[in-house]
Amino acid sequence: MHTVEPDVVTDVLIVGSGPAGASAALALSTYGVPNIVVTRYARLADTPRAHITNQRTMEVLRDLGVEHEVVARATPQRLMGDTTFCTSLAGEELGRIRSWGNDPLVQAAHELASPTRMCDMPQHLMEPVLVDAAVARGTNLRFSTVYKSFVQDADGVTVTVEDRLRGDEYTIRARYLVGADGGRSQVAEDAGLPMGGQMGVAGSINIVFDADLTKYTAHRPSTLYWVLAPGATVGGIGAGLVRCVRPWNEWLIVWGYDVTAGAPDLTTEYAEGIVRKLIGDDEIPVTVTSSSAWTVNEMYAETYSRGRVFCAGDATHRHPPSNGLGSNTSIQDSHNLAWKLKLVLDGTASPRLLDTYTAERAPIGRQIVTRANKSIGETAPVFEALDGLSPQTPEQLWANIAARKDDTEAAREQRARLREAIAHKVYEFNAHGVDLNQRYSADSSTAIVPDGTPDPGFDRDPELHHQPSTRPGAKLPHAWITEGTRTLSTLDTVGRGRFTLLTGIGGTGWLRAAAAQDLEIATVVIGPGRQYEDPYGDWARLSEIADGGALLVRPDGYVAFRHADAAEDAERLLTDALRRILGHA
Repeated sequence: MHTVEPDVVTDVLIVGSGPAGASAALALSTYGVPNIVVTRYARLADTPRAHITNQRTMEVLRDLGVEHEVVARATPQRLMGDTTFCTSLAGEELGRIRSWGNDPLVQAAHELASPTRMCDMPQHLMEPVLVDAAVARGTNLRFSTVYKSFVQDADGVTVTVEDRLRGDEYTIRARYLVGADGGRSQVAEDAGLPMGGQMGVAGSINIVFDADLTKYTAHRPSTLYWVLAPGATVGGIGAGLVRCVRPWNEWLIVWGYDVTAGAPDLTTEYAEGIVRKLIGDDEIPVTVTSSSAWTVNEMYAETYSRGRVFCAGDATHRHPPSNGLGSNTSIQDSHNLAWKLKLVLDGTASPRLLDTYTAERAPIGRQIVTRANKSIGETAPVFEALDGLSPQTPEQLWANIAARKDDTEAAREQRARLREAIAHKVYEFNAHGVDLNQRYSADSSTAIVPDGTPDPGFDRDPELHHQPSTRPGAKLPHAWITEGTRTLSTLDTVGRGRFTLLTGIGGTGWLRAAAAQDLEIATVVIGPGRQYEDPYGDWARLSEIADGGALLVRPDGYVAFRHADAAEDAERLLTDALRRILGHA
């Protein structure tokens, strides 16, 4: 038992105020759970860092009530997607790929899949939205506070922190500790979380700068411009990358370095030299605002918790920015964990529910680390088509690039290889299935109740194409329904920290079963003359249940239980399902 009186007491202590920590705080405060966030820094993020915000994350932010604020500050999807390959922004263009849902066919799939739209929301703009909302709802935020160590026992965790302003240490007693302290997580290390993969597989440099590049970018609006330049193949991404932070005057360049030789001296002159090389126009005024070195990692935690200590975000999955998966997965980790902590803390669920956090999120973490690193390798064929990867002089490289314009058989083959290589980058820039097809397995997670049906798998490539399903373990499908004169998504009827039971006209028995439970279950009846109607017939097509069937949806929007039709023993079935989900079975 804990005997020394702590200086501060709370239910949940969160270390780190990045996307994982800030969204954990926001969700917990939204659910009424007392929490404290500590960060070693004196401010929130001051560089753009993570930025791609996919549809699933926007659904989470919609549930947490901050979607509109993000949309108001973000670069919209329509300005994200002409990903360009070139010799410099002012130089020759090698090709483009319609990205981030801007291909017409993919755009249709995006509109069918979700009520939300992906956007580009740089981390230094995202963090204030999440943190401000969390603090407004009850989170206590402590800047300049360094996590030092923890000791846990059967009842809680005692964490020692240092106040960097005063220079003294004090203790915070929490029932649970969440380590959201990034890719060099001290909490994960102290908890002894086993890791797979490796750190530091390649080196990269971020250079943030201001420059009006309208004349080179506004006609081909994009988040990313990939530059084939001499020296670009050193480091992690295989090319120089010019990333738009804000159209069209705030930018970030990613440039590689030889990790075995160590990071170069990041002087202003060095940074400006790289910026000039990738822009290709020495006359445009450029102001470098920051530069930093980082390493490309391929590491994932095999276990996300140890006792009462949980980790989320980059503390558990460390990978390059390819596919834009980092902050998205981090926010989704926290959304998964927060409702479980809430139900355990208020006594509704057994602590066994928390075991499902690792069971559900660790496979996702490993998947996205693998995908992000694979995407780096898929860039190489673009430059192989131009013989751009073999050691050679700059003059030879430019000659190879110019050769693609010749009227020869070799040039025709080169052009075909280049088009094919660029088109294959769809696995990085339009991986809709990677974003939305995350499913949890009843074989590993007790918070999913199997319905006895065989897993049908996916009809199309599960990385490229989203396939909606109400199978337990899948995200509730989006369909537009109506409530009087109001049109809303099925996703708008669930979440907000509650379980929700969806049924149809024949589901009276399920409604009685929901009302008989000890915990609050919101009920949604969809059908003619009911509170919600299905005028397009989309829900009837997507629900995969009869009018008398039922879906029990968890607070995070995932289907936990499904029964295809009415049942005489609906109350027993629902009670048994909830006992399994809540860890009481």
